[in-house]
Amino acid sequence: MAKRYDLVCIGDVVMDAFIGLEEASVHWDKKHENSTISMPFATKVPYDSLTVATAVGNSSNVVVGAARLGLKTGIITSVGGDEYGRQILEYYRRERVSPEFVHVNKSLPTNYHFVLNFHAERTILIKHQDYEYYDPRKLDGKTEWLYFSSIGEHALSMHDKVADYLRKNPGVRMGFNPGTFQLKFGTKRLREVYKHTYVLFLNREEGELVAGKKEGTPIPELFAALHRLGPKIVCITDGPDGAYASDARTGQSGQWFMPPYPDPKPPVSRTGAGDAFSTGFLCALIYGLPVAEALRWAPIESMHVVQFFGAQTGLLSKPALQSFLKKAPKKYVAKKL
Repeated sequence: MAKRYDLVCIGDVVMDAFIGLEEASVHWDKKHENSTISMPFATKVPYDSLTVATAVGNSSNVVVGAARLGLKTGIITSVGGDEYGRQILEYYRRERVSPEFVHVNKSLPTNYHFVLNFHAERTILIKHQDYEYYDPRKLDGKTEWLYFSSIGEHALSMHDKVADYLRKNPGVRMGFNPGTFQLKFGTKRLREVYKHTYVLFLNREEGELVAGKKEGTPIPELFAALHRLGPKIVCITDGPDGAYASDARTGQSGQWFMPPYPDPKPPVSRTGAGDAFSTGFLCALIYGLPVAEALRWAPIESMHVVQFFGAQTGLLSKPALQSFLKKAPKKYVAKKL
């Protein structure tokens, strides 16, 4: 029997207000690592621009990107019973994302975040409401793939439900990109989620945290530690320096480095770059492509998204992505480690 969905994503959805700052300064510590942003206090601070984005969030960005790439998608998330919640539901319908599993919390407001953009970086003011969600264990027979990412601190029980569903449905594969609170919960508390993850997405710093390794750990050693948690495939992004992927099913020969897609334009905003990478990589796998080819899809999505404000504006259709692949230089290939 055919599945109803190719992919169902799980995670919080929000409204984002992107505020372009004019008067601000960035301060670093002595190691030039931890930074803070400062603005004048107790006065009026002018800003450059305001852009409001509907239905964003790690999992929401991926589900919209997957729908644009031609997959049948749905999302397990929650909204409030307000005008913003209605806007999100209508947006999903326009983007051909099924709202079947969206729970409307009538007495609560919809999540609303403020993104302070300064140059190409951003600081996000966040708040996750204490929502009720659709139970993922009811998904039996409805999808072949899941994608799980950022969800509120109150939703710890959702992780146990997801792990239980995957344990009982071993044919379902899941991509997991732990968000802020999921990293805070710790690897030990979410060990069953990691154990049943098929593709794990992390940046380098997150990978070191999840694996319990020190800063600067060699990539192959990091891969080995993360595979021991359970994931068959591990992706590690390293910002403008490129990305890495490892397929435990093929051993040491299945580890690659992928350079960024060459683009002369400077980024407008890096918001959503990681989600775009996950979108390209995951959708390539769902379409049946090997890991090395999935690594060619992912940076194209990231490259295009950072050319716009908003995490979804630059998400590509499948023909548009394939056009970039055709125009790519010969050196744009995954290189074995």
